[in-house]
Amino acid sequence: MEQIVLTKGSYIQISIGENQRLFARELVEHSLRHHHVANIWDKQNDKLSQTRMMRFTGSLGEVIFADCYHLPRPTKSFGATDGQDWGQDFLIKSDEHSFSVDIKSMKRRTGMLGSDYVLNIPSSQLHKANSKTSHYFCISFHQCPTEGTVASLLGFIDKVALEKGEIGNLYKSGTKRTRSDGTSFSFYENTYEVLFRDIDPPVVTDYISKLPGFRICELK
Repeated sequence: MEQIVLTKGSYIQISIGENQRLFARELVEHSLRHHHVANIWDKQNDKLSQTRMMRFTGSLGEVIFADCYHLPRPTKSFGATDGQDWGQDFLIKSDEHSFSVDIKSMKRRTGMLGSDYVLNIPSSQLHKANSKTSHYFCISFHQCPTEGTVASLLGFIDKVALEKGEIGNLYKSGTKRTRSDGTSFSFYENTYEVLFRDIDPPVVTDYISKLPGFRICELK
């Protein structure tokens, strides 16, 4: 399979199809009816009411990743029957390696992403007992006036490298952080912050390069 090798600081964008949005939405509605389990954001009162949208964002990211790399789409929006998937959204095997991938999806106002943008991973999730995760895969969504929902596939984060401190920074609970727009927030729990420029770019196959809206972008 032909592949395009991207340099560090590059990411790709593709347009999201209505079928993908509908599939993810149906997963979420099923999970809300049948998976009455705690969310990681339940302790944050300002996010508790956003459960439906946050689960939709996560499920859509999994659907997009599956479709891009010819993997089975998820059958549940929130892990296994008991709501737990042990951090393994996808298991990817090659002749030499196996990768247990946890998809991390987020919504942003723009698709023009900066090298100093971050992905936050709670420490409790990174160090969770029995976690199967070997890599995280970061996806960002934004709304485009002409193209609808657009996905930015940023790429992979090696969990071991994060644990060893080779990438990312650990911030203690209560640490105050200032956003690029001048607003601030405090972490509810110990949290790892990974800069977008430290994310390894995604694998771009010939198939992906022909998807609607495909383009290669550079972090600003």
